[in-house]
Amino acid sequence: MRKVPVNLGIIMDGNGRWAKKRGLPRQAGHVTGAQVFRKITKYCEKCGVRYLTVYAFSTENWRRPQDEVNAIMNLLRQYLKESLSDFQQENIAVRFIGNREELAEDIRLLIEEAEQSTAHKTGMTLNIALNYGGQQEITAAARKLAQRVAAGELDAAAIDETMLEKALYTEDQPPVDLILRPSGEYRLSNFLIWQSAYAEYVFMDVLWPDFKEEDLERAFEEYARRDRRFGGV
Repeated sequence: MRKVPVNLGIIMDGNGRWAKKRGLPRQAGHVTGAQVFRKITKYCEKCGVRYLTVYAFSTENWRRPQDEVNAIMNLLRQYLKESLSDFQQENIAVRFIGNREELAEDIRLLIEEAEQSTAHKTGMTLNIALNYGGQQEITAAARKLAQRVAAGELDAAAIDETMLEKALYTEDQPPVDLILRPSGEYRLSNFLIWQSAYAEYVFMDVLWPDFKEEDLERAFEEYARRDRRFGGV
């Protein structure tokens, strides 16, 4: 039996480069990447992954050309509408992590509807990191605790790692076991900084729109070979 991570994070990277290699607009890469996302998400659930977090749009991605940002947001709208029926057939609970305040109102409403309609699911939890940054997440968690201290609800000396962890977006989830990044890049890019403190990393030289189930299985095989000691001997 293969060893599958309980908690998996995927940095979906390479959409723009995939399109450029084919002489297509960057938006075409995002469209194909979204199709791959659906396929890999369902495959992860069937493999026994319990928590999957995908990096969909970072806090830094707003710096991209406006037409590309607009295309990504329109793809998100389409995905949210389709997911209300698409994922109903799957035992997947959908959650969104990140700062929603900067998103358009219609997107925020669709997010709430997607979360509420799948909240009863008991299978895999899918976290979609949208307008997300790991540093910003930790800052927001620290601000939450500081507000409680200022209100007299909490003694600052009582704050520990567990308390801060419970103030994160992923408060009720275990630490990340494996971070997977296709596209040939070798960096974390502000993704799940706290949660991946002891995660294993697998970097693959394949652009996300070309990513297949076989690539995921290769990543699982590499993960199974790792000796995870968590600071011990």
